[in-house]
Amino acid sequence: MQPSEVPNEEHPVTGEDAQGLPFPVVREVGALAPFEWLAKGAADLARQPGASIFYGACFAFMGLLLSVVFNHASHLTSALVCGFLLLGPFLALGLYDLSRQREKGLSPMLAHSLLAVQHNAGSIGIFALVLVIIFLIWARASLIVFALFYTSEMPSVSSFLQQVVSLQNAEFLMAYAVVGLIFASLVFGSSVVAMPLMLDRRQDAVTSILASLIALGRNPLPMLIWAVIIVLLTVAGFTTLFLGLVILMPLIGHATWHAYRALVEPLQRPDSDPDR
Repeated sequence: MQPSEVPNEEHPVTGEDAQGLPFPVVREVGALAPFEWLAKGAADLARQPGASIFYGACFAFMGLLLSVVFNHASHLTSALVCGFLLLGPFLALGLYDLSRQREKGLSPMLAHSLLAVQHNAGSIGIFALVLVIIFLIWARASLIVFALFYTSEMPSVSSFLQQVVSLQNAEFLMAYAVVGLIFASLVFGSSVVAMPLMLDRRQDAVTSILASLIALGRNPLPMLIWAVIIVLLTVAGFTTLFLGLVILMPLIGHATWHAYRALVEPLQRPDSDPDR
């Protein structure tokens, strides 16, 4: 990697963000690196599972609540999903903090992880707001696709899945898949290492999102494999009536911390704050 490609600690004048922090140096990793992250995440989960499962139970409850609201009060679904997109990053932040505590040789404490957001609340809040804005645009784009390509009444979950499996209305399915892929890629690309960066270095939201996009651009194959793993684990969690999320969401969260450690070079500098 040439020094001109990505700013690093040796070039603080051209690579600093608004807070005076050098721009993160993004590494290239091997194609099979996501499986190593998953193994390390599983090790984190196995060492002291209690706190991790607490977060997994929160995710499972969120999924169950979303399902109930969709079936009985569908008009509230968008508002609830927005709330989840605001709450989700905070839950994931707790999992990152647990891995960070283990990394430092400390005994992971749930209480400490619950307060992790206070280390960089402003940037994390901005990032959550960005996710909500993306979701709202995504929801509007989905409605447009339904209006233009769907040939019957608005479907239920079961009828929609039936169409997907049977490949009925292929034109609609293709358009919906393309739109969904664009927005899903945007969310994934902007969040690969963003939250761990904001926790670990107290980096600002814009720099963290840019670093995530650079990580995606420099590692397209590993990131594709990582995205597929996340999708498969999430789908597995949903197909078990959300019970699988109790284990699988913490697994993804801990593995994401190790993905961050692999993709971003550590920041070397003296620091008197023992909590950083």
